[in-house]
Amino acid sequence: MSLKLNALRKSLQKQADPHKARILQGFFKTGPGEYGENDIFIGVPVPELRKLAKIFPALELKDLQVLIQSRIHEERQVALFILIIQFNHGPTARQKAVYSFYLRNLRFINNWDLVDASAEHILGAYLADKDKTLLNRLAHSRNFWKRRIAILSTFHYIKKGEFDETLKIARLLLHDSEDLIHKAVGWLLREIGKRNLKAGEDFLRQHYKTMPRTMLRYAIERFPEPKRRAYLKG
Repeated sequence: MSLKLNALRKSLQKQADPHKARILQGFFKTGPGEYGENDIFIGVPVPELRKLAKIFPALELKDLQVLIQSRIHEERQVALFILIIQFNHGPTARQKAVYSFYLRNLRFINNWDLVDASAEHILGAYLADKDKTLLNRLAHSRNFWKRRIAILSTFHYIKKGEFDETLKIARLLLHDSEDLIHKAVGWLLREIGKRNLKAGEDFLRQHYKTMPRTMLRYAIERFPEPKRRAYLKG
């Protein structure tokens, strides 16, 4: 273990809060049979994790490998925050290295906050000017975290006013069995609608009668109440 990694881990332990950890264990569904089963929280708030990432932005990939495969949730999360910093501020070669590292470690990006905080900034950003077949493959994965990564990666394009990739992945996930996928797809459909109501409603008019109710509710959350009720009546 490098000195920097050791210092980062000590900083995390100093800020650990057992009371917050117990709350997070419940909030992120870490019980037997739940989606976050066996995830361990130590109770460090996200703003503090972001601060630590800025203190240790140059941590080497071998040290980030130790963090990303840790059972401690906050260690995986701070590793992702550091990777985002390295991607955003690195040359092309570093961006490719971070992207490759991210792909090799998808199995450890296994809770919704980890996915949501990282997918658009690394996977989405790297593929912005490249072939996006990978997102299609992830959307077909049997692992629902990979499917969530597929749709959340496209948030990068939504923020640039580009909706086609999100709508394509949304169609693939339209009848997914997982509630966390319904929420993610609905959320991004809502984000499209905020920027381009016609694009959002064109998709909804085609699919609202058959999409999961949770997905629909998320997608129309910001609509005027009469329009929202009309969609829900189906």
